[in-house]
Amino acid sequence: MNLLALDPSTGQQHPFLQRIAGLLLLILLGFSLSACAPTRPPIEAANWLVAPERIGAPRTMQSPLWLKMGSFSVTTPFDTKSLVYRLGDQQYEKDFYNTYIATPSSMLSNATRQWLDQSGIFRLTVAQGTSFFPFYTLQASIDELYGDYRGKPEAVVSVQFFLTVTNPNLPSPLITAKRYSQRVALANNLPQTLVLGQQQALAEILRQLEADLFAASANLPKPITRK
Repeated sequence: MNLLALDPSTGQQHPFLQRIAGLLLLILLGFSLSACAPTRPPIEAANWLVAPERIGAPRTMQSPLWLKMGSFSVTTPFDTKSLVYRLGDQQYEKDFYNTYIATPSSMLSNATRQWLDQSGIFRLTVAQGTSFFPFYTLQASIDELYGDYRGKPEAVVSVQFFLTVTNPNLPSPLITAKRYSQRVALANNLPQTLVLGQQQALAEILRQLEADLFAASANLPKPITRK
């Protein structure tokens, strides 16, 4: 096929037809190269949940009152549904194809509530949105939630918990504040391995929190109750 058509009036190549012929050649070349290129599987998005399960019998109830979940905040840059990878001392990367199914704040708040409710330390452990009058409130700041890939891969989780009491007669409602931090070695760099490592780290944090609350719950300051 002659793509370089001649202008019948001059016997020379017409500029417009020459441009069209050049464009067709580029298209044909593109098709031939794409046929030779290796095919890549499409990137699939995945949603993950960090939800450690408490194993074992409940403890002896220490307080006949209930504990209410307060606000759970998340430090930047971990306040995102995307999994976060630390690649250097100041370099972090978000994985937009692997995300948590819920925000880290609600995900860890719900996991903490379920764990402590199953522990049996308080009469009930209820969610933040409930209308029960809170006697004791547990708030938290999630300071670290990422995969550390600067060397051997690790899952990193750090949470600071604040326990307060509803009693305006006390000089401060704060009973205790304690930070828990865990690192779990990972076998590989896969996203599902990171999520399982974070779940293992959070489970250990909640075990330590449960033990500390159980030790302190028998001597908690008395709240002001509604009549």
